[in-house]
Amino acid sequence: MGKPNVELTEGEWAIMKAVWELEPCAAPTVQEALQKTRNWSYSTVRTLMDRMVGKGLLRTEKVRHLTLYRAAVTSAQAQQGEVLYALKNAFNGALGPMVECLLETKGVNATELDQLEELIRKKRNGTKS
Repeated sequence: MGKPNVELTEGEWAIMKAVWELEPCAAPTVQEALQKTRNWSYSTVRTLMDRMVGKGLLRTEKVRHLTLYRAAVTSAQAQQGEVLYALKNAFNGALGPMVECLLETKGVNATELDQLEELIRKKRNGTKS
């Protein structure tokens, strides 16, 4: 999947979601998109985005006097990193208890159970989804 161990902070998640939706985009565009949920100043957004470039989460491109940002990781990579972080830290690497917790917490319906069973069957048979 490319970049292993992608772990985002809460603020980085907010920025990444905006960038995935708007890319390529400038920091003011991201700040405006986040204005409804976060009251961050432009300088806060720009600082976070520049740090995310340093961490390999975002890429930049200069167009005249404008810096455009693009995601350097996919949403799937970020989601995988989040799941692996929870598995490692909250469940000591034990997948069974994590799945059990998710099933009990979410109130899974019959259709979702069928989908999970199909995923397990494919994994057992060595086929991709």
